[in-house]
Amino acid sequence: MIDRLRQRLQSLQWLARPRHPEALPVQLDRRRIYVLPTRFGLFLAALLAVMLLGALNYNNNPALLLALVLATTAMASAVYAHLQLSGLRLEAMSAEPVAAGTPIQLRLALSRSDSRSRRALQLDHEQVQGNASLAQDSQAEADLWLPTTARGWMDLSRIRVSTTQPLGLVRAWSWFWPEAPLLVYPTPEANPPPLPDTGSHSTRTRVHPLGDELQQLRPYRAGDARRTIAWKHSARRDTLLVREYERPAGTELVLDWQQLHVLPHERRISRLARWVDDAEREGRRYQLRLPGTPPIGPASGDAHRHLCLRALALLPPA
Repeated sequence: MIDRLRQRLQSLQWLARPRHPEALPVQLDRRRIYVLPTRFGLFLAALLAVMLLGALNYNNNPALLLALVLATTAMASAVYAHLQLSGLRLEAMSAEPVAAGTPIQLRLALSRSDSRSRRALQLDHEQVQGNASLAQDSQAEADLWLPTTARGWMDLSRIRVSTTQPLGLVRAWSWFWPEAPLLVYPTPEANPPPLPDTGSHSTRTRVHPLGDELQQLRPYRAGDARRTIAWKHSARRDTLLVREYERPAGTELVLDWQQLHVLPHERRISRLARWVDDAEREGRRYQLRLPGTPPIGPASGDAHRHLCLRALALLPPA
């Protein structure tokens, strides 16, 4: 019966607040917190009803007093469970983009507007669960690992926050509905061909820790890798020296959408996403050319990689 009741409540949840996404921060108040008994709570209610009927029937004052005390305790626990959520705030949320098919880590920053402790809070988003507690600190973080299936913007549905504290007799719950979609990158191709050889060649060199030819020795600076220390030269000069290598600046790759015209639409996106990762891993400068947008780059680095993958993720479908 409880499972059927929960299914009916889930089908009617769109009638509950909030009815549309909200801008953060969001605070829960008494008008959007709901309370229902748990299975244990229903069992206790039936037990108390039997105790009250028996005590009244046999005029047993101690049994009547015990039943009333237990009923008062149950009502107090329901009020306490409601207060666990009242004043709870969702301050912010963040998530680093990931490739489609990889779970994305959604971080929720929670706080409270008063000094009451919030313990054993449970957060649910569809089939994903997380936990948080605000006992000593006034702020806490909760993580939800959400599954991803497709590239582009991922709209969040409601996030339920609930608690059965302190006695497990009732469950108090409410919903957050952040107005903040998450970005999902395209899935890189599993076994792509090598990077294309197109691009403008350069004979310039640049200092690089993974270079091939030794350029010079310089004094050690904080943060230098231990493997770059020239121990023999350092022993001779009685000071730490670090090797600096040089490598050719290399070719500036051109990753062109038009050159992959033989592939289907989504397959092109998947291959370009993999080539972006490969070019970044090799330390190459690259330019991404997509239809309807100016060329991106040439450049390299994390910022350039994220810019390219974002452009690929937001390409319209075929």
